Amino acid sequence: MGGRNNNNVINRKDYILLKDFRMEIEVENEKDLSLSFWVYLIDSSTTTFPATIIKQVYPDITSCAPFLVLNEKIITLFPLLHAHKETTNCSNSTSMEIKCPLENWIHVGFEVLTDIFRLHINGEIVSEQPQSSSLDKNWNSNGLRKIALVGSCADDGLQGYVYHAEVLPLSLSIKDHYVKDPPLWLSIDLSSTSEIDEDNDGIWNIVGGKASCRRVFSLDVVLLNAMSQAINKELEIVASLVYADSGLPVEKTSDDEDPLLTSCDGIDFSNYDRPGKLLHGRASLKLKISQLSSKCDNKLFRIKLKIPKFSGYHFLEAFSHPIRCISRSRNPRTSLSWKRPTSVAEPFNKSQSFGLYNGSIELQHNSIHEIRPSPSSKRIKLGQEKTSTMEKPDVECYSDAWTTNQVENAPRIPLDRGAEIVEEADNSPSVSDSIKERLSDFNITSSSSYSISDVTIFKYCLGGLTDRALLLKEVATSASEEELFRLANEVSLYSGCSHHRRQIVIAKRLIEEGTKVWNSISQNNRLIHWENVIFEIEEQFMRITCSSTRSLTAKDFELLRRIAGCREYMAQENFEKIWRWLYPVAFTLASDSINTIWNSTSPKWIEGLITKEEAELSLQGPRGLQEPGTFVLRFPTSRSWPHPDAGSLIVTYVGSDYTVHHRLLSLDYIYSCEEREMNLKSLEHMLLAEPELSRLGRIVRQSQLT
Repeated sequence: MGGRNNNNVINRKDYILLKDFRMEIEVENEKDLSLSFWVYLIDSSTTTFPATIIKQVYPDITSCAPFLVLNEKIITLFPLLHAHKETTNCSNSTSMEIKCPLENWIHVGFEVLTDIFRLHINGEIVSEQPQSSSLDKNWNSNGLRKIALVGSCADDGLQGYVYHAEVLPLSLSIKDHYVKDPPLWLSIDLSSTSEIDEDNDGIWNIVGGKASCRRVFSLDVVLLNAMSQAINKELEIVASLVYADSGLPVEKTSDDEDPLLTSCDGIDFSNYDRPGKLLHGRASLKLKISQLSSKCDNKLFRIKLKIPKFSGYHFLEAFSHPIRCISRSRNPRTSLSWKRPTSVAEPFNKSQSFGLYNGSIELQHNSIHEIRPSPSSKRIKLGQEKTSTMEKPDVECYSDAWTTNQVENAPRIPLDRGAEIVEEADNSPSVSDSIKERLSDFNITSSSSYSISDVTIFKYCLGGLTDRALLLKEVATSASEEELFRLANEVSLYSGCSHHRRQIVIAKRLIEEGTKVWNSISQNNRLIHWENVIFEIEEQFMRITCSSTRSLTAKDFELLRRIAGCREYMAQENFEKIWRWLYPVAFTLASDSINTIWNSTSPKWIEGLITKEEAELSLQGPRGLQEPGTFVLRFPTSRSWPHPDAGSLIVTYVGSDYTVHHRLLSLDYIYSCEEREMNLKSLEHMLLAEPELSRLGRIVRQSQLT
């Protein structure tokens, strides 16, 4: 199973269906008892609550008593041995309750000591009760009693699995059992998706249909253990398209073509003919959808991923967000257009400007076409109506700029800002100085030998996020920063998107510093307690942002832990998820203009690291949405390095149509002005000059992320 071996075998016997679970134990009077197990509960509409998960059965009593009970998302644990009399009435017994997320592995530990009994969840004590209130001291005059813990029957409507249940020896603590050999589960890495447009309601819009129209999109599926650590097993993964409401397979098209296809070297295959392969616990899938939602009564789809050898194991299946498959010719809603920077083929076009570009707001009436690799300059210029509803363009990078009336003849340089991250906070040059030095050095040395091949450039342009991350890790170990600058330039040229530059430029620093920080934290240990990690992360964040007055809050760290996907303990994989998200954010905050609003306390322009849902919640008033023009700033939690938009700022605001909109700012103009030491209006001034924005909102942080 997971950590017991390094081969590709998953031991089915370790995973017991709840209906088949039976564990017999012997309890001796005045002896401590410690038992633990993992449980996975399937969310089912047929379950009636409260539902018994596991019950206690005694050989000398005809009836049984509950041990573990689920009441919607609350789990209640009843003490062992309280049912020594022939009754199942537990209303007067001492019990312990705790929230229990469905469709997740949860580790349950139970201790019976001399005077107390304890409930452990995921290795931590969550409740403690005196046992004298629930036990009859005369229950075991013989000193020994047998008890059977039995899983609920399928007829009860509750389904699930039990894993690794055992009575623990004195030498093994419940926390040791928790980290020893966690169970497995399959998951989609949402940070790795590309060519997918997500609506405010979480629905994915994917361009599909006819062969000439459908577009390749990519996503990564990962095999993890319950502690969110990648598991090194090489297994096949099969994807299929199912209806979101029923889970039934989507029918073939009228041309008898499978609804979901795998794209390989420009050729489309059935997913069953070309299954994906997990390598080091991860598979990158490039897919196309041939069936349109409009051809299926406008129903939503989902992508279902499973390991064929273990079909039917619910926790080894993963489902995407609901999907609406649209054709490229679909007429979108009237939407706000964001002008793209010119191609790197025209780097000194002075009519171009930043994310707050010169000129009036331009609006589009047709979907933005795919930007194809071309050395020529392209700008998207469409209609002029003042409407605020937006449908995102069908391109991977959404860092298109918001226009402004306040910036005129703003110059632009070909390279995005690539700040030199200081090694020591006390004696290193400033961020702006480092930028100028690196740009100056690059101009001098860029004509020297260049070791990065054209194959590498095109692999980066054509690859998914995981491919790009692996490629940059390989290149950055030997390439100089000047070579990375040139690689960034050429990738921008051939991909048609200038926003790749920033992620390539910071690659060497991000990888080297991340490795150094992890080695310092871990001290060669595989698992590190979360509390021992947060201090180092905070110190590095403040160093990179050059901020001595503002640090990360407890709520910020809650979000970072969600991004890491860890619980009490962190592995290197979890740290890398944090680092790939936080480093670009800190890099953005190091800019003088952005740093100013980050450190501003009255008003607080950037409240903290918040989710999209928290931003939307903050724009709600007592009677609905606040007045149009109210906005807040945030960083996109789904964009991690090397995604082109990692570290960018998003404006979430109430539009004139009284709906919430999300606009991702391109900061090229600000970076350009800082590098050239030009006078620059404050970002606050430029934001408030936008017709759609008039009032800074206030973030309402949730007491607990859900």
